[in-house]
Amino acid sequence: MEQQGFDFGVEQPRRLTKVSPARLSTFEDCPRRYRLAYLERPSPRRTGPWAHSTLGAIVHNALRALFDLSAAKRTPQRAMALVAEHWKDAGFADADQAARYRARAKAWVSDYVEHNDVTVEPVGLERWVSAPVSLEPGGKPDLIIEGRADRIDQRGRELVIIDYKTGRRAPDEHEARASQALAMYAVAAARTLRLPCYQVELHHLPTGTVAAAEHTEASLRRHLQRADETAGDLRTATDTLSEGADAQELFPARTSRRCSWCDFRPSCAEGQQAAPASEPWDLLAP
Repeated sequence: MEQQGFDFGVEQPRRLTKVSPARLSTFEDCPRRYRLAYLERPSPRRTGPWAHSTLGAIVHNALRALFDLSAAKRTPQRAMALVAEHWKDAGFADADQAARYRARAKAWVSDYVEHNDVTVEPVGLERWVSAPVSLEPGGKPDLIIEGRADRIDQRGRELVIIDYKTGRRAPDEHEARASQALAMYAVAAARTLRLPCYQVELHHLPTGTVAAAEHTEASLRRHLQRADETAGDLRTATDTLSEGADAQELFPARTSRRCSWCDFRPSCAEGQQAAPASEPWDLLAP
C-alpha cells in the first residue's frame, strides 16, 4: 500500500509551527505546565525524580543497547545485564524497593527477548524523525511534526512504529490507535525514511502485551488535524504572551488528579491546592 495523501512540500510558508507529541500533549493537559516547562526562564522549581520515570528510562536504554548488539548477542542474559548496567535508584523509596524493581525490570526484558523476535534489525532506535506536512492535498506545509520514536522496524515494504511501555496498566488496540504520538511518528517516519508507515504498536514489558493498530490515511489525517488545532492555540497564546499579555490568563492551570505528580507542583499554587502530593514511587507498576 503506497502512502499518499500528505503533501510533504519543500517550500515552506512564512509561518510554520514546529510541534512534537510531548509539547502538544503537555499543552492539552495543562497550559500552565507547558509555560513552566518550555517558556519560563530561568526554569521554575521542579519536584525530584520519579521512580516510575527512572524505571521506564532504564528499560528503554537497556533495550536500545540490546538492539545495538549483533543478533547473536541479544540473549535474555545480556538483556538482564544491560538493565544492571543502566540502573539508577533515583526516586525509589529505599534500597530494598529499588532492588525489587531492578529484579522486575530484569525479568521483563528477559521475557521480552524470550517471547519476541529480537533478531530483526531495526531501521531506527531512538530515531529522531521530522517532516513538514500539509493538511490539504497539494497545499503548502502547515506545520512541522517531529519526535523521537523508540524503535522503527521494517516489515516487508512498510515501516512499523514501536513504543515501549512500563506503566501500571496494559494497553489495548484502542490506545494504540488513539495515540497521537504514534500517529505523528508514523507520518514523520514515512517522510524521513521514504517508506509507507501505517502500523503502530505498544509493547508493554510488565505483561508482555503487544497492542497493535493499523492506521489509514484518514485516521492519520485526523490526528494531524487535531495536532494542527492544538498547535494553533499554542502559537496564539505564545505570540500574545510575547506582546506582554498576562501569562496566568493565557496559560491557565488545568487542575486534575495529575497535579499530585506534576513535575512543576512546587511552582504551582493551584496544583498544590487541587490534589495531595504523591510520593515519588506511587506510580510504579504494582
